[in-house]
Amino acid sequence: MTAHPEQTVETAEMNDDAADQTEAYRAKIDAHVAKQTRRFKRSVGGITPRHCPICDYRGLFPAYGDPPRFDARCPSCSSLERHRLVALHVQREAPFGPDDRLLHFSPEASVTRVVQPVVGRYETADISPRRSTDHKLDITAIDLPDGTAETGFDIILCSQILEHVDDAKALSEMFRILRPGGRAYLMTPVCEGWAESYENPEVTSGPDRRLHFGQADHVRFYGRDIRDRIRAAGFALREVVAAEPDVRLHGLIRGETLFIATKPAEGDGGQGE
Repeated sequence: MTAHPEQTVETAEMNDDAADQTEAYRAKIDAHVAKQTRRFKRSVGGITPRHCPICDYRGLFPAYGDPPRFDARCPSCSSLERHRLVALHVQREAPFGPDDRLLHFSPEASVTRVVQPVVGRYETADISPRRSTDHKLDITAIDLPDGTAETGFDIILCSQILEHVDDAKALSEMFRILRPGGRAYLMTPVCEGWAESYENPEVTSGPDRRLHFGQADHVRFYGRDIRDRIRAAGFALREVVAAEPDVRLHGLIRGETLFIATKPAEGDGGQGE
């Protein structure tokens, strides 16, 4: 929950007395930029043909993201690596059924395409009034009743949201509105090399958050303890990890994880798997 001791809020991460040496190395920087730009132009349109399990496109995937990730975005359905990981799980394990009620936070069209046809009730939610969703909800204070066996959600999809918000509140709220035995499917950037997540309440500006957390509207970067945070909300936990041959065939991110968090069924007090 605390900042790493070696990291500070200063954007430059340099002593005040240290001179910026960029211009002294300008010629080398410019030469390197020119070389990398040529390399990027060769690769940005796609390097290796891949297969999209969502729309069945086969061919090159262009780069996507900031910074760019090569072979990332399907040109047919616009799916990204994480969307294709979800799709493969759904297609292989058929975890959703016609009796399920599913709530999809910040819905991604490519994931909607996979899950909506296989559930009985598909509902969407977002905090932004600009998005056309079934519910306008703050995931940290969900204005919906407690989940029961009769009224709770069977499934919640929550991808790339926890790193933006108070995750303890968000996880607690998702747990609350799920029915007993219901599942939350969670995805977020994780640095598996860190035992603890990195947070720093002094980092508040967009540029500093980008430097510290990778994006201007992120408030943390998760380490391996994300699992403890999910379990602390009361969930049992299972993981689906992107591995070969799916990584090379479908353009996934090596080691990216889909966390499947299950609310214990009534009478089941156990946590974890």
